[in-house]
Amino acid sequence: MVEVMLMADVKKLGKAGAIVHVAPGYARNYLFTQGLAAPVTEAAKRKLAKLEAERAKARAERKAAAEELAKKLAGLNVTVSARTVDGKRLYGSVSAADIIGAVAADRGVELVRSQLDLPDQLREIGEYNAKLDLGEGVFVPFKVKINDEEAAQA
Repeated sequence: MVEVMLMADVKKLGKAGAIVHVAPGYARNYLFTQGLAAPVTEAAKRKLAKLEAERAKARAERKAAAEELAKKLAGLNVTVSARTVDGKRLYGSVSAADIIGAVAADRGVELVRSQLDLPDQLREIGEYNAKLDLGEGVFVPFKVKINDEEAAQA
């Protein structure tokens, strides 16, 4: 067994900075070549400290950007019109793409589907609670109101 220091998180092995024992071939052929680990030396410890500082700075920048976007999206309420079967049940459902499009039209912010956390499928007229995950622990709760398309046109 060889003792190595992980330079990045490795699934089923450990987090960055952990010192672990692995097979020599695994260390030499995979961990070292992918830059995921280094032999335990003072130089490796300094390199890891530098990497951690860079990662912390990048996380702080991402969090600041997410908080700025959260301020822009504060108080968000989205209204989507959809066809109904009987005035209550939708003919299909309102998708994440519909809601993301409504947010883009309302606030001019482009989002991706993975940022949207919806309750189960939206298949009836009504008001629903949802939230946006902007990353780095920043969430924006908002309401989605679904109207009858035909009633909205009348």
